[in-house]
Amino acid sequence: MTTRILAEAAASISELKANPMKVALSADGDPVAVLNRNETAFYCVPAAAYEMLMDHVDDLELLVIAEARKNEEAIRVDIDEL
Repeated sequence: MTTRILAEAAASISELKANPMKVALSADGDPVAVLNRNETAFYCVPAAAYEMLMDHVDDLELLVIAEARKNEEAIRVDIDEL
């Protein structure tokens, strides 16, 4: 059975148990695939990469809202009435 690994670096669960920070820092800021019996168990994602991903997700959610609203009818407002 083949396993898809979505990271350039990989480490075994044993390596992670032995020295978690060494594994986390081994990919120079990129995610590390953690393998259990040669299958991806999870990804170790540095804080900066995780924050970037969350910003991207937020941007995509805002894009969905903007796309949904772009065809709505505009409401005319007189600035003097505000």
